[in-house]
Amino acid sequence: MRLGWPGGSPVGAAFGLGAVMATGQAPLDFWWLTVPALLALTVLVARRGDGRQAAWIGWFGGAGYFGLSMSWITQPFLIDVATYGWMAPFALLLMAFGLALFWAAAAAVSTLATPRRRAIAFAAALTLAEFARGHVLTGLPWALVGHVWIAAWPGQVAALVGPSGLTLMTALAAALPVWRPVAGSVLATLLLGGAAAFGFLRLAEPDPAGTGLQVRLIQPNATQESKWDPEKAIAHFQQMLDYTAAGPVPDVVIWPETSVPFLLDQNPEVTGVIADAARGATVVFGIQRTDGPVAFNSLVFARSDGVPFAIYDKHHLVPFGEYIPYGNFFYDTFGISAFAARLGNGYSAGAGPQVVDLGPRLGKALPLICYEAVFPQDLVVAERPSWLLQVTNDAWFGHISGPQQHFAQGRLRAIEQGLPLVRVANTGISGVIDAKGRILATLPLDTAGWKDVALPGALPPTPFVRLGERPALVLLFGVFLWGFWPRRRPAA
Repeated sequence: MRLGWPGGSPVGAAFGLGAVMATGQAPLDFWWLTVPALLALTVLVARRGDGRQAAWIGWFGGAGYFGLSMSWITQPFLIDVATYGWMAPFALLLMAFGLALFWAAAAAVSTLATPRRRAIAFAAALTLAEFARGHVLTGLPWALVGHVWIAAWPGQVAALVGPSGLTLMTALAAALPVWRPVAGSVLATLLLGGAAAFGFLRLAEPDPAGTGLQVRLIQPNATQESKWDPEKAIAHFQQMLDYTAAGPVPDVVIWPETSVPFLLDQNPEVTGVIADAARGATVVFGIQRTDGPVAFNSLVFARSDGVPFAIYDKHHLVPFGEYIPYGNFFYDTFGISAFAARLGNGYSAGAGPQVVDLGPRLGKALPLICYEAVFPQDLVVAERPSWLLQVTNDAWFGHISGPQQHFAQGRLRAIEQGLPLVRVANTGISGVIDAKGRILATLPLDTAGWKDVALPGALPPTPFVRLGERPALVLLFGVFLWGFWPRRRPAA
């Protein structure tokens, strides 16, 4: 009782509602289940006047949500089941209940509001919690509540207010009917209806002129089990060379993240081999490299002479996947290294976002390696690129929800920026997305092959490009004032 436990029934209901909310994420995209489930969870939270009880409700609601939406987190531990398989359920529990602490805090804070406005306060606090989740401890803005709209018309609102704006819109649409059943339901309908109308009209506007350029996507479908096997790695490398040399000559050929099974500094001739296969096309490929005692997860750009003209090093690394805090100590003392890194105790971070000039025809690209594409803040650069380029190895994410959600977040970056995005993945999904987030072409999951796709044009800078998250945060501040002022008076 001292911990404020509200009972098994409301906590179990909250967990189930959180799981239903998660069906709005890719690949299901059931946003029409997310909104009513969030409404019901808001009711459970708003009925609690005690912050401790509300925290339990929020915690288990978040655990249900993240337990389903982030279920792919078990997949890396199943690559080598004999060694790491036992860790998979613990990883899922830690991820689900760890991220749910943000929701628990939001629910507890909402009890500071008056009973009538507690639902609005929870909408504001939940949006702030989701924003914090994307920034605290390097951040993990995966499966944000607002992501349920990516494939629907309201998702176009991200061009105005970004992912936090989408989350605030969703939370308010669920909270308004709880605040005032009739008037709130009308306002919620107008809110989502207006967002849908904006999205419909934006998609109906004329598209920018195409670039006339052909981009070749190379997808080897090298499973994580075989990716670093010496014999199979050479076979995959030759396969990618064959794909590069096939068919007509494109303008640029792109290989996925860490697709080359050699170290760049120890095998500099590999760039020339790939360039020869490309027959004059610009080549871009993922490779590991070292510089003295440090190693990088890199992307190399080269033209027909086989000499790299740009190298981009991944700067937003995955904690415990690509680096370990105090990694030198753990590696030297216990032999513990980062999960995905193939060199020493892990990778070092690059200098930061970097726009690469590919010449007058190909324009300027902003490279993103793997999950850098899930961070809108990683796309903030002084010079506007012509297009976005993401290379990744989604074999770590399994075969169902992980790659689908990762791909969906690439679509959101295209909408926010008004820029086309070219995505090349080891096992899929590779594809080209236009400046409004529409999928133009794909190579599906778990298939090997290549595809030439026309590179679409860019739109003018969106309001989100010019203002970032500031409009969404101003709106959030207004909702906070609405929800929390005047504050509830303490009982006498």
